[in-house]
Amino acid sequence: MSEIVQTNSEAGTDSAAGVILAKTPNREKVLQVVVPILALTLGIIGWHLAVTINGIPRYILPGPVDVWNALWTDSATLWPALLVTVRITFMALAIALIGGVGLAIMLVQSRILELALFPYAVILQVTPMIAIAPLLLIYAPDTQTALLICAFIVAFFPILSNMAQGLKSVDHNLLNLFELYGASGWQTLIYLKIPSAMPYFMAGLRIAGGLSLIAAVVAEFAAGSAGQGAGLAFRLLESQYRLNLPRLFVALLMLCGTGIAIFGLTSFVSWLALHRWHESAIRREN
Repeated sequence: MSEIVQTNSEAGTDSAAGVILAKTPNREKVLQVVVPILALTLGIIGWHLAVTINGIPRYILPGPVDVWNALWTDSATLWPALLVTVRITFMALAIALIGGVGLAIMLVQSRILELALFPYAVILQVTPMIAIAPLLLIYAPDTQTALLICAFIVAFFPILSNMAQGLKSVDHNLLNLFELYGASGWQTLIYLKIPSAMPYFMAGLRIAGGLSLIAAVVAEFAAGSAGQGAGLAFRLLESQYRLNLPRLFVALLMLCGTGIAIFGLTSFVSWLALHRWHESAIRREN
C-alpha cells in the first residue's frame, strides 16, 4: 500500500513539474514583452517629471507631451522626409545584396579574382564615409544618386565578407562526397556551398540593414540637400538650426524606429530561411 502511495506521489510530482515546465516558456514570452514596455513607460514618466519639476524650457529639453504634439503638427514635413531616407536605404541594401552575393561567388570560384579585388573592397570599407561623400557629391549626376552610392558602399562589405566566409566554410567531408559522386563545380556551389553559407549571409544581412540606414543618414548630413526631396537627416539639421527641439526629437525617434524595424525585418527573414534546419534557429527543449 505504501509503495502505491509513493508511486502516486511521484507521479503527481512529475506532472506538477511538467506543468511548471510547460508554463515557463509562456511566462518568459510575457516577460520579454512586459518588462521592456514597463521600462519604457517608467522612463517616459521620469522624463516628464524631470522637465516639469525643474521647469526646463522646451528649447533645451522638450517634454514627452511636446514631442507628441510635434509628431502631429509636423507630420506633413517629417513623414515624406522619412520615406525619402527609407527608399534610399532599401535601394542601397538591395543593390548591396545583389552585388555582394554575386562578387562573393566569383571570388570564391576564382583565386585570382579574390587576390585582385578583395583588397579594394576592404579599402572602401575602412575609408570613412564622411570623407567619401563630398567626392561623390561632385561626380555623381545628382544628390540622390550620391546618397545611394554612399549607402551602398557601407552595406556592401558585410554581405560580401560574410557570404565569402560562408562559402569557404563548407565541411570538407561533404565537399569530398560531392567530388566522389562526380558533381560539377556549379552543382557543388548551388546544392552545397550556398545552402551552407546561408547562416553567414543572414548575419551579414542583419548588419548591412542597419549600416545602410546609418550611411544614408550620414550622406544626407554631408550633402545637406534641402527642398522637397530632402531626407530626414536634413530635417534634423533644420530643427537644430531653428532650435525646434520637439521636432528634432521626433525625427530622431523616427530614425530609431526605422532602424529597429529594419533589424526586425532582417531577423524575420533570417528566421524564415533557417528555422527548419539550422541549429542557430531551431528551438530546443533543453
